[in-house]
Amino acid sequence: MVELTLADRPAIVTGASRGIGREIAARFAEAGGDVVVCSRTYEDVEAVATELTETHEGRVVPVECDVTDREAVRNLVDTAIEEFGDIRVLVNNAGGADESANLLHRCDEETFESMVDLNLKSQFLLSKEVLPAMVAAGGGSIIHMGSVNGLFGIGLSGYSEAKSGLLTLSRNIAAHYGQHGVRSNVISAATIETANRRAEMENTEERTGETSARERWLDQYPLGRFGTPREVADTTLFLASEMSSFVTGENLVLDGGLTTSLPTSFINEVYDADEKPTPN
Repeated sequence: MVELTLADRPAIVTGASRGIGREIAARFAEAGGDVVVCSRTYEDVEAVATELTETHEGRVVPVECDVTDREAVRNLVDTAIEEFGDIRVLVNNAGGADESANLLHRCDEETFESMVDLNLKSQFLLSKEVLPAMVAAGGGSIIHMGSVNGLFGIGLSGYSEAKSGLLTLSRNIAAHYGQHGVRSNVISAATIETANRRAEMENTEERTGETSARERWLDQYPLGRFGTPREVADTTLFLASEMSSFVTGENLVLDGGLTTSLPTSFINEVYDADEKPTPN
């Protein structure tokens, strides 16, 4: 039986100082994996590495890295190889959106380029730098953190276009390097309730005085809740481990049903979908 473990599968997790990236690093270390974690600020990621190494089985090494800088990316990969001997897993998690660029006419060229650099070019740079070592190690798994924004029109110019581009980047990697044992997949997540995301919704409610932002968002989710960082981490661990050894070139949508339907209140009104089924 294949176990859900990362023992002997050294990993790199980018954007790991907080939120989803930190949770992924913690889950990997918990599963026995050795992990290099990075962020733009060394002190932040050093604190994460110290805590996780003390409380989990795997060893966690901090590296300062601007993932949009080619030389910094090369140093990150070199450090991982020096520390662990090889690289078997890459999680391209670092990214972010500029809320001011929510519509195209509000997005200037500089903002658009910075969003593409952070959310697409950086994942290209990391993947390209990791591939030789991963192939030499006999293969591995690359996981790109996408978004439902890349699947349909919802806003956030630059960010959404970049996340859509990840789908093709990942499929090309899967198609070209599968023969060398490399798998590549995307996780397209919807709203994940990190501390920052929770604060954003609370600020919106206070600013507008309207119906709770949380309630309006939750109406879009058939499961009636948002995702958690742990659920993203568990999904990432599955794709990183040998339990997903025949999964490649896929886009795993982690969205609580967001992209399956219209708002719950609408389908309840039109179809009485809130009626519970009863035994015949």
